[in-house]
Amino acid sequence: MPEVDETGVADGRPGSGVLEGFAAYLSHERGLSGNTVRAYLQDVGDYLRWCERAGVQPLDTDHRAFRRYLAELDRARYSRRTVNRRLSSLRTCYGWLVQTGQAKSDPTAVIVSPKQPKALPRRISSADLDKLLTVSDLSTPQGLRDQAMLELMYASGARIGEMAGLRVSSVSFPARQVTLMGKGSKQRIVPLHPLALDTLVRYLADGRPQLVGPASGDALFLSSRGNPMSADALRKAFKRCCTAAGLPADIHPHDMRHTFATDLVENGADLRSVQELLGHSSLSTTQIYTHLSTAHLKDEHHQAHPRG
Repeated sequence: MPEVDETGVADGRPGSGVLEGFAAYLSHERGLSGNTVRAYLQDVGDYLRWCERAGVQPLDTDHRAFRRYLAELDRARYSRRTVNRRLSSLRTCYGWLVQTGQAKSDPTAVIVSPKQPKALPRRISSADLDKLLTVSDLSTPQGLRDQAMLELMYASGARIGEMAGLRVSSVSFPARQVTLMGKGSKQRIVPLHPLALDTLVRYLADGRPQLVGPASGDALFLSSRGNPMSADALRKAFKRCCTAAGLPADIHPHDMRHTFATDLVENGADLRSVQELLGHSSLSTTQIYTHLSTAHLKDEHHQAHPRG
């Protein structure tokens, strides 16, 4: 059994030291969310396991060995999106390793990311959205909860992780707004329309009190057992609602965020405002919704115009 050095890696073996140190860097210095940190560690962990199989020393390697790793991903038919994500994670990790003196050089420095076609975000149609927002059984506390969840998702454009982090105190009814904690622990305030607020009022009055249990705390959305709902639990509730509404099986909670943003752009909201509401750090990320809006208008024109 080889000795493990201070970095946690010996003879190419995946070491907890590298992953633990990298996790601390991402969490404390970069301020990334727990979900984002786990995604980075999964990618780096997969790479370290490949290094062990391939006999590669991850802290003392070059771009030629790294290309072998990329070639294996290609042979395994990973999508370009996945390859780019892993490459991005490893760029960040090697940047940290070189900066801290744990690696001699960065083998990713000369690697060019594979080009991938830009796919437009998915927008839920008005007809499907109407079905989804009228499917909940409002005679039950779970139905009131699900309705409040759906209305709030569409009213705020919140990510599912942000929804899971909400507390009762996150919603200000006098100010008609919700405070969301986004990526990198960045806080933003999003105004809410009266329908979403009314749905939340009804849930808090008639639904949540029946769900409260010893572990509930101040969590806004509670399970049938009174536990705060995690992002996965909210995803499952969303999927149940989609199934009950007869919507396509591949609709995801993030599509509600895309729909929120696209509807704002189509109805005249300027991109800077939409950027702030979505919590995007770069305006270029928000600009995709201009393209999505244009694509939707082209489809409508094609279907409606006599010579379309």
